[in-house]
Order: sequence, then structure tokens, then C-alpha cells
Amino acid sequence: MSFIDRIRRNKALRAAYRLPGLAWLYHFGMALAGAVICGFPSRGLTVIGITGTKGKTTVAELLTVTLEAAGRKTALLSSVHSRIGDRDVPNRTGNSMPGRFFIQRFLRDAKKAGCTHAVIEVTSQGVIQARHRFINWRHAAITNIAPEHIESHGSFERYRGAKLVFLKYAVGQGATAYVNSDDGRSAYFRENLPGPQLVLYSKRSIEDWPEGLLGSLPGEFNKENVAAALAVARKLGISDDTVKEALRDFQGVPGRMEFVAREPFRVVVDYAHTPDSMEAVYKALRSDMKAGAKLIAVFGSCGGGRDKWKRPVMGEVAARYADQIILTNEDPYDEDPGAILDDIQKGIPKAAQKVVDRREAIRAAMAAAKPGDTVIVTGKGSERSIHIEDGKAIDWSDREEAKNALENIGKIGI
Repeated sequence: MSFIDRIRRNKALRAAYRLPGLAWLYHFGMALAGAVICGFPSRGLTVIGITGTKGKTTVAELLTVTLEAAGRKTALLSSVHSRIGDRDVPNRTGNSMPGRFFIQRFLRDAKKAGCTHAVIEVTSQGVIQARHRFINWRHAAITNIAPEHIESHGSFERYRGAKLVFLKYAVGQGATAYVNSDDGRSAYFRENLPGPQLVLYSKRSIEDWPEGLLGSLPGEFNKENVAAALAVARKLGISDDTVKEALRDFQGVPGRMEFVAREPFRVVVDYAHTPDSMEAVYKALRSDMKAGAKLIAVFGSCGGGRDKWKRPVMGEVAARYADQIILTNEDPYDEDPGAILDDIQKGIPKAAQKVVDRREAIRAAMAAAKPGDTVIVTGKGSERSIHIEDGKAIDWSDREEAKNALENIGKIGI
């Protein structure tokens, strides 16, 4: 059966590939051209794809250090950076999953450098644009699924369908698919993937591991991320002891529950930009705060008409966990930043502090914090720019701004 026939007969594929015919052919053609020009470089490599709403980067990074610990030279392409051997380049493409030619060149360079494995983050938008095609996937894992990118996909069902398209494409090549059984929405994937090539994983697989092993990965959600990496590693013949060794040396992922300071109060930067991911981060931080300590949350929401539905929901989540909320700019694009903050405020019962300038918002949070408190800045993570009107971008780093704010008030301490 041809690929086009499969789309006609499969609801998930039809939903995910609902593009004008010429647009779909363009994306398909570009993917094929990239593979042809680079000589189909994934052949001979063990390519591992990580998809899902949250946790992709952490799983990809952890799996990469695990493979390296097992003596397998591995290339990594994530939303944070691309790494081949000693060459480590920040991802400045603006896409968690870069374009088709970029990926094929990455695989070609990885092969030339002597890599045997490659780990790649796979996004729903990348799937829609056929960036996953003409890659010889051997393993494909999904971390979880939650509403996200609704405006760009048209519905949660189409967004979810795009994830399934990738998993089915990989399985069709003989890959093993990995699904998180702890995720309440995982039944959709379990029911639509063939049993013989499906592996279910759960954080229960590490429940008897020493807590100290996950020192750089706090929170229940990170236990699921570790379980995902463990499941793939086991299938690749890597021992649990090697995974534990990699965990001990793991420094965490820049911009993912990254502690910029621990004394006299904690300052944390995280990429969380959905209600689910924000709740997971807030819950993890709250779990080890002393009585009377405050959680000060600094966040905004993406503009450009993206996922407007989630703005008040993010406000609701913050109101449940944070003692003080400071709303600020994130990536407004051509939208009025103040209007975005007003949308978030709709979910917050009491009036939140609004500081449009993100630098000033971070400084205000530091000035308000007392010993024992926690300041959590979410939305940007390791991203290096803020997108504003007319397609412009301002150089930016939440991590550096947080450090500068601490230095300015004389409270720096790690």
C-alpha cells in the first residue's frame, strides 16, 4: 500500500497531514532532496527519536550521556544544541527540530565523525513538514502528551495525531516504539501501535534506585524521563549500572530545572511553558520548601496568536502554587505584550504584578525574595532570544539575567 493510500485509510494520519496538496508535496520533496544530497546518511547509524509534549530534551540528553558511558560514540540534536564529538553548537535555528537539510547534514557529519548512534528530538511541527522522513529510525520514544500548539495544528487530536505519525513511521521501518504507561493519555498510542514492537515504560522501573542518583533531576516528572532513557538503554543492551553511572555524572540540561543559585534563596530557570509543565515544576519545588517560605513565580506566554487558550490556565496553575506572581514578556511577536499579560491575569483570582520588561521582572523577583524563598523563572529556559514585532529578535538569556540580578543586589551564592 502506498503512503498516500495509508493516509486515506488512517484517521490519525489524515488529521495530522491535513495540508494543501502542494504544501505537502513541497515538504516531502525537500525531505527527499536533503536525504539524496547527503547520501541517506542515517543508513548505518542507530538513530533514536524522542517526541512528546515535555521532557524530550532531558530524555535526549540523558540517553546521549548513557550511550557515551557505554562506549558508543553518539551525536545529539536537541532544542538546546547539536553535538558531534567535541563540536558543540547552540541551536539557534528557532526550532526544537531543525529543518530537513540541517538534520540530514547533521547525520552525515555524525557518520563522518565516527558516531554509531544519533539522538534527535522530534516535534509535531517537524512531522507535519516531513522532517522525520527518509531517516532510518531504530528507536522512537514518546515521553507524554498534553494539549499544545493547538492553533498551529487546529486541534489537540491533530497535534496528537502528528506524534502518532512519527511513531508509526519509525515502527514501519522496524523500529521499537516506547510509550509512557504513567501518562494518563497514553492509551491512544498503545492502541494504535503494534504490540510486538511496543515497549511500555514506567517510573516504577526505578523506584528502588537511591534517591541521590537523581540529584540533578528533581521532581516526579523527571523520574518518568529517567525511565524513558532506561527503557531505550536496556533495549540497546546497556546495563542498569551503566545508566546509573551516567546519572551520577549527569549535570542536568541548561534551562531545565536549572538552579542558578541556592543561597540565600533558590533561583531556578526552567523552559516550562504549558500548564502541565508549569504545574510539574511548581510541585517539585514546593515539595522541599520549608514552612513559611515563599514561591515567587515569574512567567509570561508566547504571542503571535499561539495557544491563547492556555494563558488563563497558566495563571490558574501559578495561583495554586505561587505566593507571589510577576507576569512579564516572553515572545510577544506582533501581539501587544500587555494584552497577553491581561489574558493570563484572567486565570488569577487576585491582581498579579505586571512588569512587561523581562529584565525588570526578574530583578523585582530577586528584590522580593528572602532567605529560604524560591524564585522560579519559566518560559524561556536556555533560549537565547526574545521574539518581538516585525520578525525581530533580541538577544536574551534568563540564566544570565538572573545571575546579573543577583549580583546587582549583592546576594549571589551557589
